[in-house]
Amino acid sequence: MTERTKSDEARVVVAERLAEAEMRMDKSIEALHKDLGGIRTGRAAPALVERLQVDYYGVMSPLQSLASISTPEARLLVIQPYDRNAVAAIEKAILKSELGLTPNNDGHAIRINIPALTEDRRRDMVKLVKSSAEEARVSVRNIRRDEVEHLRKVEKDGHISRDEVETKIGELQKLTDRFTAKIDAVASHKEAEILEV
Repeated sequence: MTERTKSDEARVVVAERLAEAEMRMDKSIEALHKDLGGIRTGRAAPALVERLQVDYYGVMSPLQSLASISTPEARLLVIQPYDRNAVAAIEKAILKSELGLTPNNDGHAIRINIPALTEDRRRDMVKLVKSSAEEARVSVRNIRRDEVEHLRKVEKDGHISRDEVETKIGELQKLTDRFTAKIDAVASHKEAEILEV
């Protein structure tokens, strides 16, 4: 294999890795959306409870696989289990969660009134949002760091020039900045939802 072919091959690999880095950063944003979906605002939302783990006959299962969850009113969640025998287990999981919600069990369904958040509780929720956003930022920065290390290795092996590496690192930084801005926007939107009275 000629040196020219190795260089071309290295460029293709670098381009593929940058595309993969973008996909991984996108997954960090998706994970942030999931995390923030479970943080309470003043309104009822199925995302608040759907990922709660319920001990269903000795198997930990997400609530969304055991029941339908609806919001007939702005501050009311209704959980309708597919199996009536799961009502008690679902109620127990809600009580054990950190959501601070009190379920009302009528034997067939569970109703949860979502109380308005106090000012202190709102501040606590905003702290959770900031923490989740920071985790997402760290994840994006770690992806960037891994790719920069890979680029430096390819340069050290002599497959691509220093100028090409610096150009790719610049592209990677722009990508990182774009995803960091997305994270900030998602977090700001959630904070505004929480602080809305």
